[in-house]
Parts: sequence; structure tokens; C-alpha cells
Amino acid sequence: MAKIRPSKGSPYARIMGVGGYRPTRVVPNEVILENIDSSDEWIRSRSGIATRHWAGPDETVAEMSVTAAGKAIADAGISAEDIGGVIVATVSHFKQTPAVATEIAHRIGAGKPAAFDISAGCAGFTYAVTLAKGMVTEGSAKHVLVIGVERLSDLTDKTDRATAFLFGDGAGAVIIGPADEPEIGPTVWGSEGDKSNTITQTVAWDRFRVGDVSQLPVGEDGELKFPAITQEGQTVFRWAVFEMAKVAQEALDAAGITADDLDVFIPHQANMRIIDSMIKALKLPEHVAVARDIETTGNTSAASIPLAMERLLATGQAKSGDTALIIGFGAGLVYAATVVTLP
Repeated sequence: MAKIRPSKGSPYARIMGVGGYRPTRVVPNEVILENIDSSDEWIRSRSGIATRHWAGPDETVAEMSVTAAGKAIADAGISAEDIGGVIVATVSHFKQTPAVATEIAHRIGAGKPAAFDISAGCAGFTYAVTLAKGMVTEGSAKHVLVIGVERLSDLTDKTDRATAFLFGDGAGAVIIGPADEPEIGPTVWGSEGDKSNTITQTVAWDRFRVGDVSQLPVGEDGELKFPAITQEGQTVFRWAVFEMAKVAQEALDAAGITADDLDVFIPHQANMRIIDSMIKALKLPEHVAVARDIETTGNTSAASIPLAMERLLATGQAKSGDTALIIGFGAGLVYAATVVTLP
């Protein structure tokens, strides 16, 4: 039997740079209230959200990603030609094929890198970081561009009182590259498919090509409603509060550190109450900086962690070299957590 030559990658991987893009339009709760019977106080107390960004016609998934990627590349101090892989985490790129990663790779001038999309909901960014780490340490790419990007305003039912206020748009990107010391810890990830209906799409795309439209959602004006994200809010809230704190602790244990060793906590920006509950469950010390980007950015799914990371660094709430716990969780239900050193 022939012997296969072993891979020769870097012994470890790290986050080298970060970049983000938030659409220019800022949408306050007052705009949301034009379509639902609620109040600014109710939205804030329920979610912690005051404003969110919604993309305009020219702020496409690809366009936002290219801008965020350019910032991450500059921050990492490399050139686009150095990138050997592009991974895009998204649920709101509406072309089934080709992957938007290939367009992004071409537009940033990356040459001919491996390029693909993944769909892991709000855990997508952490999933992608884990895949990129594997590529760097395995040796198939020296530098990997990871992007979390969403246009969730396209998948929001503006008349649904339970979800209309939650979602925003944006793109966050990081560069994963070689390291001499461990700067991305082991990933604790998984799925609970028995709960897949708790966050889902109201109707599958293929229903629109079926002759009988009686099962499709219809608005008050009688027009067919575009597919939107729907969720069982209380079920998801309880799952996130009780189960994700356990996953976060497992990630700390896997990295060999304690909550006292942390400098920064960057959870998926789903709900301020979930964030506060996780802080309490993990018994995080007061010195730990906590991402609360949801207040002004909303829930941007796969983009939420890199956008929050970028803001913490830009505002000085976190600094280069800090030890951060990141955890994403959402539709699937899926989750992923790891400890990283900030770029």
C-alpha cells in the first residue's frame, strides 16, 4: 500500500485581523412600530434593541462582504493574493448556486482560493472559524478569509409582532492565519435537530412553483407573502439561557481556562436578556468586557459575532491580545463556542 504524505500546516492558528460593514440606513423602533401593535419600551425590555441597520438595494450580501473583507485584510497586514480560502457563513444569499464566496474571492483579487458558503444560522461564524483553523493547521491554506454576512431584512415579516423588531443586516470578516502558539481553542459544537422547527422559514422556496397556492402565506392585501424567519420565542429563550451557558463553560474547560482568565465575552447578539443570563450563569467577573452590540445593530445572525468583535476593538472596550470567549447559537438548533485571542 502506498504511503500518503502527511499534511504540513502551521502548528496553530490565530485571528489576524477583523473588519465590518453596517448598512447606512439606521432603523429605530419607531419605524418598526408602524407595522406592529407594540411600543418602544416593550421592544427594549424584551430584546434590548433600540435600532438596527437595514441594507439598501445596492448593499447586497456580496457588496457588504467585500467591504468588510477589505478592512479585515488591511487589519491583518496581508494582501488579497495571500488568501488561500474564503468561507462565507450566511442564510440570506438567495442564489442556490454558485456560492457567493466565489464572487467575493474574485472581487477582492484573491486569485483562485478554495471558496464556499456554509449555512449554520447564528452559529455560522464560529463554525466557519473552526473550519478555517483546520485549513491553516492542515496546510491546505495559509490564510483564510471568514465572513459572516446577512440581509435579514429580506427575511423579516414586518407585520409579525414576535420577530419584526429583531433582525438587522451587516457583514463581519476576519482573517485566520498561522500562529506559533495556540490562539484559537478547541471548539465545542453540535446540534439538536429535534428542535429544528423552533427557528425556521415560514414556507419553503419550492412551494412557489407548486400550482396550488392555498398553503402559501397571504397578507391582508391578498398578496402572497415572501418567506420569512419565524421562531418560538419562549422555547428558544429557555434553550439559549439554560443550555448555551453549559456549552460556553465546556469551551472554557476545553481551552484550559476559567472565567477569571477571560478578558472579553462575545456571545451571539440574539437578545440582551439572554446575554445577561449567560453572564450570571458563567459567573463572569466584572472586569470582563461584554459585547452588547445588539442594542444598535439588532440580531444579524452569522454577522453578529464579528461585528461585535470589531466594535469592541474599535471603541477600546477590548484590545489586541485579549482572551475572548465567543459562542454562536441559533436555527437548527445549532451551536458552537471557542476561546480566541483577539487580533
